[in-house]
Amino acid sequence: MQSIIDKIKAFRDERDWKQFHNPKDLVIALNIETAELLELFLWKDADSANVDKLKEELADVLIYAYLLLDHYELDPDDIIDKKLKKNASKYPIEKSKGVSTKYDEL
Repeated sequence: MQSIIDKIKAFRDERDWKQFHNPKDLVIALNIETAELLELFLWKDADSANVDKLKEELADVLIYAYLLLDHYELDPDDIIDKKLKKNASKYPIEKSKGVSTKYDEL
């Protein structure tokens, strides 16, 4: 993971874009890119999205997410592990298996 973050930062730094990549603007850019990802599915069934465009938009989402991880010096494995543990307590298997009900309605 660190090697891809280093590549992203090198690309950014060669263009002197770090000045624009504060957390607020990274989150805004992330939101915009996720909206572009959503747009690929608008008015289509779930399997009709253009996969090439999906890869491009997903890459944009990941780039901004990785830059946020780097900015806050976060370990993605650690934060995902903690979130999965939290979700496991909110969504016990015996209550949530096979259902999409929100945790507070289980």
